[in-house]
Amino acid sequence: MPALSGNLLTVLVFFPLFGALAVLLLRNEDHLWIRRLSLVVGIVEFLLSFLPVWAIPPGSTGFKLEVFYPWIHSPRINFHLGADGISIFLVHLITLLTPIGILASWNEIKHRVKEFHIMLLLLEVSVIGIFLSLDLFVFFLFWEFGLIPLAFLIGIWGHERRLYAAIKFLIYTMGGSTFMLVGIIWLYNMTGSFDFVAIQGLIQQGYLSFSPRTEMLLFLSFFIAFAIKVPLFPFHTWLPDAHTEAPTAGSVDLAGVLLKTGAYGIIRFCLPLFPNASHRAAPWVAVLAIISIIYGALVALVQPNLKRLVAYSSVSHMGFVVLGIFAFTNIALQGAVFLMIAHGISTGALFLLVGMLYERRHTFEITEFGGLATPMPRYAAYFLFAVLSSLGLPLLNGFIGEFLVLLGVYQVHWKWAAWAATGVILSACYLLWAYQRVFFGAITHQKNRDLGREPTREVGARDHVFPDALAGVARALLHAALRLLLPGNSAGDASQRDARSRGARRGRFPCRRTSANFRRKGGVPLR
Repeated sequence: MPALSGNLLTVLVFFPLFGALAVLLLRNEDHLWIRRLSLVVGIVEFLLSFLPVWAIPPGSTGFKLEVFYPWIHSPRINFHLGADGISIFLVHLITLLTPIGILASWNEIKHRVKEFHIMLLLLEVSVIGIFLSLDLFVFFLFWEFGLIPLAFLIGIWGHERRLYAAIKFLIYTMGGSTFMLVGIIWLYNMTGSFDFVAIQGLIQQGYLSFSPRTEMLLFLSFFIAFAIKVPLFPFHTWLPDAHTEAPTAGSVDLAGVLLKTGAYGIIRFCLPLFPNASHRAAPWVAVLAIISIIYGALVALVQPNLKRLVAYSSVSHMGFVVLGIFAFTNIALQGAVFLMIAHGISTGALFLLVGMLYERRHTFEITEFGGLATPMPRYAAYFLFAVLSSLGLPLLNGFIGEFLVLLGVYQVHWKWAAWAATGVILSACYLLWAYQRVFFGAITHQKNRDLGREPTREVGARDHVFPDALAGVARALLHAALRLLLPGNSAGDASQRDARSRGARRGRFPCRRTSANFRRKGGVPLR
C-alpha cells in the first residue's frame, strides 16, 4: 500500500498516455479494436480514479498522496502532484466523460479513427495533470498541452467552420496563457521556486509579501488566463464557435471539463496566492459574472441553432460558478464546486443528445425539427430529463449548486443575488422553449417522421445504456430512501404490489375495462 500511495497519482496521470501509445501500435484500418482498446483504457482509468478517495477523508485539509520528484535543477522545477477534495472530484468527472465520449463517437467518426481516439486520451492526460499539479511550471505545461488535442479534435473532426473555430480557440487560450506565464516567471524571480505549496507557505508565514500594485498585477496575470477558459464575459466569444463546430465527444469534454479548469485555477491559485487582490477585485469580477449569467441566457434565448444554444447556456451557468467563488463565503464556494460537477454532467448529457440528433438529421437548426416526441418518445424523455437538470429543477443536480451559490451570495450582497437569480428564470425560458419547438407541435418535415423507423433505431443499446444505468441507480436509491422513511410494511407492501402486477401480467387479475373492450370488439379476453 505505501508503494501504491506514492505512485498512484503518477499512474493516474500517465495511464491514458500509455493507452494512447498502445492504440498507436494498432493498424489504421482496424477501427473496431481501436475503439475497443480506447474504451477499455477509459473505463480502467475511471476505476483507478476512485482509488485516491480512501486517502482523502471528508473534512481533511491539505494535499494527500503527494508525489515529489526533482526534475530540472536550474531553474528548480519539480514534478509535484497532490490531490484534495476539489481536484479528485474533477478527476472523476473527466474520467467519466472520456469513455462516454468514446461510446458517443462509435459510429460518428469514420475517418482517422486512430488519431481521433489518441487525441481523446491525450486530452484526458492533460486535464488530469492540470487538476493534480502542484508545481506552477508543470501546471503550465499540462495547461498548454491540453490545447493541442482539443484544437485537433475541432479542426479535423469538426463541422463546416471547424478551422475557423480551432484557430480562434488557440488564439484566445494561448493569448491568455501568455499572461499566466509572465506571472509564473515573476513569482519565480521573487521566490526562487515554482512549487505552489512552498510559495503559499511563504505567504502564510509572512516571509513573502507584495505591494498592492504588484499583487494586483500578478492576480490579473493569472485571472485573465483562467477567465478566458471559464469563459467569463467579455472573453467568451471563442466558446460558441468551438462548441458548435466540435464533434460530439469534443463538445462533451469541452463543456464537461475544459471549462472547469479555468474555475479550478481561480480557486487553486488566484485566491490563496493573492488574497488581498482577490478581495479588491471581487466587485468587478462579480459584475462580469452577473453579466455572463444574464447575457449568456439572453443570447441563448434567441439562438436558432440548438447546439449553439447549449453552448451559450454554459456561459450563463459558469457565471454562477465565478460569482460563487468571489462571494468569499463557505456555502457559496461549496455551491460553486458542486455546480462545476453538476454542469459537467447535465450539459455533457445535452451535448450527447444533440449529437445523437445531428447523427440522424445532420443539422442543428431548431426550425428543421418539431414533433420529435412522436417518432422518438424515449429520446424525448431523456432530453427532457437533461433539460430539467440543466435549468435547476429541485431534486436534480443543477438545483443544489445554484441554490447554494445564491444563498451564499445573498449573505454578502443581496443585489448580486437578485440579479443572478434572473438567470435561473431565463434558463427555464430558453431551455423549455427550445424543447417545445424541437419535440412538440406538428411534424413539418418527412425526415423527422421517419426517424423512429430508421435502421439506426430510435435509441439503441449504445445510446441509452448510460441513462438507463443512471435511472437504475436512482430507482435503487429511491427504494432505499422509502424503506428508511417508511419502516414496517413498506417492503411487504411493495412485494404484494409486485405479486399483483405479476399476476396481472399472467392473466390472474384481468382488467374489467380491458375485458369489456375485447367484448365490444367481438374478441375474447386473454386468460
